[in-house]
Amino acid sequence: MDEALKLGRDAAPAVSPTSPGLLAGVNITSPSALVRGTAGKAALLSVRYASASPDKPVVKWQLKRDKPVTVVQSIGTEIIGNLRPDYRDRIRVLENGSLLISPLQLADEGAYEVEVSITDDTFTGEKTINLTVDIPISKPQVLVASSTVLELSEFFTLNCSHENGTKPTYTWLKDGRPLSNDSRLLLSPDQKILTITRVLMADDDVYSCLVENPISHGRSIPVKLTVYRRSSLYIILSTGGIFLLVTLVTVCACWKPSKKYG
Repeated sequence: MDEALKLGRDAAPAVSPTSPGLLAGVNITSPSALVRGTAGKAALLSVRYASASPDKPVVKWQLKRDKPVTVVQSIGTEIIGNLRPDYRDRIRVLENGSLLISPLQLADEGAYEVEVSITDDTFTGEKTINLTVDIPISKPQVLVASSTVLELSEFFTLNCSHENGTKPTYTWLKDGRPLSNDSRLLLSPDQKILTITRVLMADDDVYSCLVENPISHGRSIPVKLTVYRRSSLYIILSTGGIFLLVTLVTVCACWKPSKKYG
């Protein structure tokens, strides 16, 4: 928050000379039309105005909705009237007209319009800044029902899971590289779930997922998927069957019925 305040203070209002006979107006500039904020932290909607008048400006910030919501009005830095309950103790207007919001809430996201007017000026200056508010992505993990699968199985599913994070986008990686186009690889609409259809030996590899949003990203620990050939399974089962048969024959050969004494 201190850094945001410093940035706001550094951009002081400018006084512009006006030629005689010309209509004066307030000119507003902004270093950025988009501010990406983090929930719980501060965001500075930075503007700078220029005017021929030395008078304090009337500053009005609105959040654009179907019906615009007045966030704050001020004369210079002095707030006029009462703030809405959801903005109370979270809003400050700086000397250059910039708006400081702290701490941010998810509901603060939207397009903010500022109007700066000065009594001696004919025209009011306007500027719009878009604010996004997000929660950082927490460490994702790949969830699977089993780490082994049989070749030519109908499908195998991997789920990219994470606890926190808004507006997530998902990218699946195989051996650290984005998946190549393959008709057997199906993604859910949000790309959170990867399904491998008709599993092949080429699918035996390590898989991970990358989750990103406007302010953060996270990558899961790779998960090893082991694919067994059906022929290998047949040999294992056959070997196991033979071993079981030999064991049973041995047991039967060694078994003698107990004698009954009467």
